[in-house]
Amino acid sequence: MFARRAVSSCLYVLLTIAMLLAIGCTPSDDAAEEPDEPAEVAEPVDPYVRGLSTAHMEEARARGEALPRLHSMVVARHGEVLFEERFGGPSLNTPVNVKSVSKSLLSALVGAAIEQDYLRGTDQAIAPFFEDYLGPEADPRKQDITVAHLLTMQSGLERTSGGNYGAWVSSPNWARYKITRPLQADPGTARSYSTGNSHLLSAVLTQATGQSTWAFAQSVLAEPLGIRLPQWPADPQGIYFGGNDMMISPRDLVRIGELYRKGGYLDGQRILPQDWVRASFRPRATSRWSGAGYGYGWFISHIEDHIAYYGWGYGGQYLYVLPGLELTIVITSDPYNSGGRGHRSDLQQIVAEEIVPAAIKGADADAVAAQEESAGPPSS
Repeated sequence: MFARRAVSSCLYVLLTIAMLLAIGCTPSDDAAEEPDEPAEVAEPVDPYVRGLSTAHMEEARARGEALPRLHSMVVARHGEVLFEERFGGPSLNTPVNVKSVSKSLLSALVGAAIEQDYLRGTDQAIAPFFEDYLGPEADPRKQDITVAHLLTMQSGLERTSGGNYGAWVSSPNWARYKITRPLQADPGTARSYSTGNSHLLSAVLTQATGQSTWAFAQSVLAEPLGIRLPQWPADPQGIYFGGNDMMISPRDLVRIGELYRKGGYLDGQRILPQDWVRASFRPRATSRWSGAGYGYGWFISHIEDHIAYYGWGYGGQYLYVLPGLELTIVITSDPYNSGGRGHRSDLQQIVAEEIVPAAIKGADADAVAAQEESAGPPSS
């Protein structure tokens, strides 16, 4: 099936050449140098390089089969799903826990809330949403924390991930627990990965929109995209978990990736502002562990000289978007058994050594030649 699709895709585009221009998450937190912002338009896509190299993708499949924790891999090129494989776990249409890839989805909700005037913008201060928790004794610098600081993990608040995670999610009020943590840096300066920042965003969305984060996600993402976003866990106050444990199927997650790859448009419909996608993909902080840039809920790095934007989730959940190659990659794994850094490294190597090269090379040259030969000589 894969080979037939690759050949079909290659022939189709060879007959309809169009030069397309693209737009320009481990819970890990010095310093690979990133551009100030991605180019407004990514490099042109070679119209003759279509599809995916069969040899590379078969190797990706073989390497995936050797990973017991891997559940699925779905790859779209030029807007068409050309490769999908279920290695274990639920079907490709079943919503699964994508862990911290949820932060990329939550970022989309913030962009939609700003467009619909529920929020004034990313520079809006969040303190008014939590005034019940911030008494006169609160650090006055907390008044300076903005929506952008939560999106980029630069709130300065003591982190609630890592060794602090258990105490946080065991507390009776997650939002209060997070906003009352001591400031360990001035807001907008140091980056410290913390899911509590994302949960504060969910609390802000709940108050600003007057509806639950889940209900808002239905109206601005699920329904327009024709995807399913089932209810996911909420805190004791009923605020849906911000930045973790969202449920979405691998095939539906591809549509989220394609939405971002196409600058907020999908199937001819604008769902997110193009400016929001560009703003989300702009590096605004740097992970001190991986060296990757970090925007609004998206990591930014380079693979084979192509800029890659990605969401990352515990256990080996990935959503990659490479606009310059018109490539979207979804990988899901067992969300409750991380496999440590080894599993994560294996997945990243498959992406860098097989899937991205498969897109760069496109469909096998011999398959294209065979298809052209079967079509016969051109008419004079």
